[in-house]
Amino acid sequence: MKRKAYRNSPAFVLLAWGAFLAFLALMIIGLITLKEPLMVKGYYFMASIGLVSSAFTVAKVVRDNQEDEERYNQMFRAVDIDHDQKTSQE
Repeated sequence: MKRKAYRNSPAFVLLAWGAFLAFLALMIIGLITLKEPLMVKGYYFMASIGLVSSAFTVAKVVRDNQEDEERYNQMFRAVDIDHDQKTSQE
């Protein structure tokens, strides 16, 4: 039975989530202690949430495009190898 292999080590996953949570906490603390009206705090909060969600989306799109490119290249390499074998047999 094949064992499931993860791309990232548990330490790297912990580092990524730890950094995300730490900076989220720092942002919230900064917004709470900011001496501005609630409207300004809300604007900064919305901008921060939008930036974080956009960063996740861009990272996913880049990763997916890279995986699709690799899969596409593998598919056509297999077709080329199959074509070369048929040509050499004739």
